[in-house]
Amino acid sequence: MNGIRFRLNGKDVCYEGSATDRLLDVLRDTYDMKSVKCGCKEGECGACAVLIDSVLYNSCCVAVGAVEAHEILTVEGFKETEQFKALSKAFAELSAVQCGFCIPGMVLASQALLMKNPHPTKEQVQEGLSGNLCRCTGYNAIVNAVLNASKEGDGLW
Repeated sequence: MNGIRFRLNGKDVCYEGSATDRLLDVLRDTYDMKSVKCGCKEGECGACAVLIDSVLYNSCCVAVGAVEAHEILTVEGFKETEQFKALSKAFAELSAVQCGFCIPGMVLASQALLMKNPHPTKEQVQEGLSGNLCRCTGYNAIVNAVLNASKEGDGLW
């Protein structure tokens, strides 16, 4: 078996399991990417969100075979960037994190949005984060954090 080769957080990896295994499980169990959370297993909550070739996907709905030769980014890899630092700072300053379960997915959804639109409106942020559920904050602080990161991190996206 040749395995399934892809880039994970900037490193080449080769998964030797079944191509039908869920990417969510492979990332958590094989590569120890604990930021990728299992929330619903149906693609409804966004807790398992990752960037595949810079596009946001719910990893619970992706078979690992589909990522052959693609680039996957989780928060573990994203946290080394200046963009993450701007988002992290904004989330902290605006108390946008409570329990933290949804935050990795929210941060990657924010990154996906800001890569497409570095200066979104409040409504565009709300739409960009609409695939991510949070049961703690009521969303206003998270939306404001993304808007603040966009402003304070001007030029990063």
